[in-house]
Amino acid sequence: MMQHRFHPFVLFNCLFLAFLTHVSCQKPESTENHPISNQTVKIDGMTMVAPPDKFDIKSSPFDAMKDIHISWVGIVPYAYTRIDEPTVRFGISNWQWWGETAAGADVSISIAHEEGMKVLLKPQVYVPSSWTGAISYKSEAEWLLWEKDYENYIMTFAELAAKHNVEIFCIGTEFKASTISRPTFWEKLIDKIKDVYKGKLTYAANWDEYHQIRFWDKLDYIGVDAYFPLTDTAVPSVEELHDAWRPIEKELRGFSDKLNVPILFTEYGYMSVKGCAGKTWILEKDRSILEYDEQAQANAFTAAHQVFWNKDYWAGGFIWKWYPHEFAGKDRMYKDYTPQNKLSEKMLSKWYKK
Repeated sequence: MMQHRFHPFVLFNCLFLAFLTHVSCQKPESTENHPISNQTVKIDGMTMVAPPDKFDIKSSPFDAMKDIHISWVGIVPYAYTRIDEPTVRFGISNWQWWGETAAGADVSISIAHEEGMKVLLKPQVYVPSSWTGAISYKSEAEWLLWEKDYENYIMTFAELAAKHNVEIFCIGTEFKASTISRPTFWEKLIDKIKDVYKGKLTYAANWDEYHQIRFWDKLDYIGVDAYFPLTDTAVPSVEELHDAWRPIEKELRGFSDKLNVPILFTEYGYMSVKGCAGKTWILEKDRSILEYDEQAQANAFTAAHQVFWNKDYWAGGFIWKWYPHEFAGKDRMYKDYTPQNKLSEKMLSKWYKK
């Protein structure tokens, strides 16, 4: 849904027609300083869970996404770091899922492009029993070991992104401690990535981290994993969610204005449970005892799109997440973030069709 700019002659006619049709012709908010101020199509992205098994064009998982008018897919090849070990392990084909490997990502990107979809390549590190934001080391030697491994990992996929002319490449996800304490590493890494990859770049900052990142001026999008805690109400109304978003949206707008860089929700989503618009990182731990609720999830998605879709500083985003061929099964997908086979899927289909 685009936000129109009016030529004076068109505006005159619109004002005349407003008397007859009650059409609002208010001038849009000024966004002339934004790089995407003339963007007419938002990034309607969906993150695909890395498939365990190989697929080809005949068994493409992207057809189901296209059925609900998704045109961007996030592809996530994983690496692994233990919180107490300064290593980054990846490409271990004997125990990683196929889609998590470089070979799997290579095929996935190729088929996505063949299907007419655009791609965010988002290499992501998994930390068992913790998260990437907690990765921190006491000694310089340990930091350097980890950073060497991470650079090897990320450059492997930067070269893959260059090979396929991937539309957006994400340099990292939610490294809260690392990006704040060691920004020079990230700035040098960005320069190395730019030597091989010429497309758009972003970094996926946690919702409470983005304002502390120092290197946004070197990237094309301010990436935000937008799991902002909005309300603990079990099934909040869309109106209540609008109110909760208002100060957050204002802050995001101001941050984007200040840096003159558009904002991309590199991740956003809601579990299909009561209270899903609250503290998702806590809800995930209580999944088994939470009450299933499709309406709560659908309301949360509806409010997010109503608040941000017409904001020119907002480039769009990637919903977390979609199981290819529903391989996880109904029990796993039941209370999960996926909108598949839920009210949210129908709502998103109507929204993206616009």
